[in-house]
Amino acid sequence: MNILGILTQPSVPPDFTVDYLVVAGGAGGGGFGGGGGAGGLRCTVTNTGGGGTLETALSLLPATNYTVTIGAGGAGGGIGAGAAYTAGASGNNSIFSTITSDGGGGGATGGGGGAGPFVAGVGGSGGGGGASGNLTGAAGTANQGFAGGDGVGATTYSGGGGGGAGVAGSGATGGNGVATSITGSSVTYGGGGGGLTGTAGSGGGGAGGISISTNPSGQPGTANTGGGGGGGNNNVGQDGGAGGSGVVILRYPDSKTISFGAGLTGSESGASGGFKRATITAGTGNVSWA
Repeated sequence: MNILGILTQPSVPPDFTVDYLVVAGGAGGGGFGGGGGAGGLRCTVTNTGGGGTLETALSLLPATNYTVTIGAGGAGGGIGAGAAYTAGASGNNSIFSTITSDGGGGGATGGGGGAGPFVAGVGGSGGGGGASGNLTGAAGTANQGFAGGDGVGATTYSGGGGGGAGVAGSGATGGNGVATSITGSSVTYGGGGGGLTGTAGSGGGGAGGISISTNPSGQPGTANTGGGGGGGNNNVGQDGGAGGSGVVILRYPDSKTISFGAGLTGSESGASGGFKRATITAGTGNVSWA
């Protein structure tokens, strides 16, 4: 109530618009098998994952907490106790506020025995099929990523490439990722891992596959790109590569300043083109703006 005795509405701080890139953790490549699928990718700038249309920026309020989680990459599969092959582990989800990107699906293994799992995993992008036995690549998630490629059995013993955010795995080559300019320059995220093959297959922003003659272990996905790990060979110690961790990048008006809560690793850029950008590379916690 003001001095004239008239009821007035409380002041509500104005909202502001935040663009986002949310990339989940990539999956591990399978032992004697397929490449790991890339982490799911959702974005409001330049491109988004899975061939979808651009997402819509969020309208947020100052002095309000919003949750952020950075998904870790999945471990590579291999030959465990008792010579049991295992598929690559799925990546972990990344979250910003109401936006969740799904972790990549693990690459299949060409072997069997033990506790498994053995088949390619469904995820943000799907895992590639094994080099024998479990040949079928898995599906990706709509508007986040694509399917993994199928493996080839006894003729070549080649694993399928993991699906990427931009393209499905094809043969032993991991699917390409997606380029976005949310940081102010074009960077590619979410490439699928290459499958086991005599010559390395790779995906943009992701991991290379293995070369039997020169590099029998799968290559890891690149950290903070959500890249899938490359498929491993069929000998002890020649495991699939681990998936790369995810990332969250936020773009907002340069009049705002972000605060990172306990548990998060992040940094804020200087003002450029009317925006600031926050890059969050690890942890779980809250962010807020003033």
